[in-house]
Amino acid sequence: MNTENKIGFDNEKYLKMQSEHIRERIAQFGDKLYLEFGGKLFDDYHASRVLPGFKPDSKLQMLLQLKDEAEIVIVINSDDIEKNKIRGDLGITYDTDVIRLFNVFTKIGLYVSSVVLTRYDNQPTADAFQSRLEALGIRVYHHYSIKGYPSDLQRIISDEGYGRNDYIETSRRLVVITAPGPGSGKMATCLSQLYHEHKRGRNVGYAKFETFPIWNLPLRHPVNIAYEAATSDLNDVNMIDPFHLEAYGKTTVNYNRDVEIFPVLNAMFEKILGVSPYKSPTDMGVNMAGNCIIDDEVVSKAACAEVIRRYYTAECDHKKGLIPEEEVFKLELLMKQANVTPEDRRVVAAALKREAETGAPAAAMELPDGTILTGKTSELLGAVSALLLNALKHFAGIDDSVLLMSPHVIEPIMDLKVNHLGNNNPRIHTDETLLALSICANTDENAKRAMEQIAKLRGCEVHSTVILSSVDERIFKRLGINLTCEPKYSV
Repeated sequence: MNTENKIGFDNEKYLKMQSEHIRERIAQFGDKLYLEFGGKLFDDYHASRVLPGFKPDSKLQMLLQLKDEAEIVIVINSDDIEKNKIRGDLGITYDTDVIRLFNVFTKIGLYVSSVVLTRYDNQPTADAFQSRLEALGIRVYHHYSIKGYPSDLQRIISDEGYGRNDYIETSRRLVVITAPGPGSGKMATCLSQLYHEHKRGRNVGYAKFETFPIWNLPLRHPVNIAYEAATSDLNDVNMIDPFHLEAYGKTTVNYNRDVEIFPVLNAMFEKILGVSPYKSPTDMGVNMAGNCIIDDEVVSKAACAEVIRRYYTAECDHKKGLIPEEEVFKLELLMKQANVTPEDRRVVAAALKREAETGAPAAAMELPDGTILTGKTSELLGAVSALLLNALKHFAGIDDSVLLMSPHVIEPIMDLKVNHLGNNNPRIHTDETLLALSICANTDENAKRAMEQIAKLRGCEVHSTVILSSVDERIFKRLGINLTCEPKYSV
């Protein structure tokens, strides 16, 4: 299912069209727009995988075009701080990610005005985090749980509800509400601000910016199916927006949570603003991504490949005891809807064939031009470490028989692992392989040439016949390699 690095998405058009559309939405309301940012503001690798040409930091670049008009408010659920909730893709806690986001935004010139602790109830860890933020000069506000939320409108839209929350001081026309992950309270924060701003006599509005599902693609388009696959743990289901169909006679796609909450939101808008500015959940959105797809075949192939990868991830997560079997069944159903099977992932058959030939764990890689390489387990190297070296040799035009790393470098690493660090497996991991290669590159021209090829690994497809260590998984993620594994452990 390799798309040979073809582009299916016009990123420049997207940046221009998206920023213009947000400006139009700000003008619609007059004084200020609270824009809820769903998904990742940057590091959006899911979008870049299913929309080839979409840059992982596209949304950030788009915001930079509005930076003189925009400020950012970061929201975090106090209960998530208490539970040390971890962002799955980066392996860091939500509170750590808030500080990371603050530093990234500030460094590139975006103004972060404050952090909001939602569902605040004097949690000791939340208080400690607040002290940490304030020591960095960051303003912190508290929002509280509201009894009967979201159905008891009488209580919610009163001094006992939104009125009890801190009013967030903002100074710019566009206020971007973002968070380290789902369930942080972004929408509630926006609505609370609408309530407070309206009491102060200001004309403000709310809109939602979420890349997926793409509202103007068909419901069962592979890109929208891939979104369901990516959010299977949230039980998100794409559906036709019935409110939009009724209001305009047009079929658009939204997801169940927004459709289910819309009657409540609509009633809130009417109660706060006097009249609702929107007739459907689709109306609330400002996403222009669907208008920037320039090759539907490329995008569809990429999205189908993502669905298969998500299936393998679910299989392995179930094997690790992280998710119930029902989630695997859900991914199987999504594969059927996308009309794909695991066999469509070419590296799977190649890796399994190599394992059958050698009688030990193996791995395979598909390069952007469709070339398939394999790696086998040896006394010195694990299969994926061998595969990395084979790929770097291939890119550098180095003969397969050439040794890139001297045994004099590898053997001390193995000795350290087994005799001093208590590791039963002497074979070196991918991180150790790359470190050893970088050392050899100081004195060996071939190793140097191989090291210079590392950037070419980004976007390659890899399949391992066994579940890899967390170290190896992390290295593949950092290299930008799309990894899948068979749901079994090495014996």
